[in-house]
Amino acid sequence: MAASSRGGNAAASLFRRGQSSICASCRSAQFRSYSAGAEAAAAAEAHHLKPTSSHPHPPVTVSRRAEYRIKSGMILTRAPLLTRALTPFENAFYFYQKRLNERLVLPFRHTLFFKKDTAADLDWRIKFNERGRIAAKELGRYYAQGRNAWNDELLVGSTLSNEERIRDILLKDAENRVTEDGEEASPDEIVPIERPMDRITEADKTNDIRRLDRKLDRTLYLIVQGSDGKWQFPSEDVPTDEHLHETAARALESAAGVNMNTWLVGRVPVAHIVRQPEFNEDTSLKQRGEKLFFLKGRIMAGQADLKGNKFGLLDFNWLTKEELKEKLPLDYFHSVRNMMADR
Repeated sequence: MAASSRGGNAAASLFRRGQSSICASCRSAQFRSYSAGAEAAAAAEAHHLKPTSSHPHPPVTVSRRAEYRIKSGMILTRAPLLTRALTPFENAFYFYQKRLNERLVLPFRHTLFFKKDTAADLDWRIKFNERGRIAAKELGRYYAQGRNAWNDELLVGSTLSNEERIRDILLKDAENRVTEDGEEASPDEIVPIERPMDRITEADKTNDIRRLDRKLDRTLYLIVQGSDGKWQFPSEDVPTDEHLHETAARALESAAGVNMNTWLVGRVPVAHIVRQPEFNEDTSLKQRGEKLFFLKGRIMAGQADLKGNKFGLLDFNWLTKEELKEKLPLDYFHSVRNMMADR
């Protein structure tokens, strides 16, 4: 007899025996109906709807769909434009790494880079002599091939690694010290190099929290002030014919205008807030709850403009994470803080 035939006969014998040999508990566990998930959900809902003295709830038979308003909002961000400022320890560490590199590499041979008796060669030799015949520009009087080359660490309180000092040295070294005639330039003939813009902008100095050119090394978030004086992210009710990301984009446009070039990072919410509904003593609905979902967006250009917005918004701010904590309601901020970057 084939193996398949033996297996079929064994299965048939089990079916012929019926369910009399199976206990009631095993039978209920093995042949549970497909509605078990619905029953479990109903039990959980019934447990959630137990009435309390402060928040009486309606009976379980009442549909909960009408108790909540579904809303979608946009957390619009401006990404950092600069890297963060280095700490004094980091500046000292990188300075030490440069000195260590000078010790380990071969001596710099300028003849490989500058043709002899040219303007570039003359410019190099002038600056080389001013640095004390040291090839490195910003490392101070450090002779990597001398007998004191081992002493390459900075002393406590040294200003050699200060960013302002190094910036001034590099700017001075970038000045052209040779005239068009191939001769050494006099001090009044040297054209100074334009300094880079400061990390601290005018908006930082005046604390203008409506401008985007502030806190350039931090992420800024757009919040708006409603007619009730509360600060929040732009949001609106979700109609039945829209998705969450569509409503979030429409809410941002309706609140802050169309003079912004924005990018929706994704169609999945990054945070949400649930506000429970309120009921009267007779279990009738007093105030609907809210389920508010937030999507993340980026501003690429432009600025918010509240003129003519249909929500009656009064003001807007671009704030950092720490500043949001001071402006937003505490429970509101706690619901969205985990999606915010550290800087």
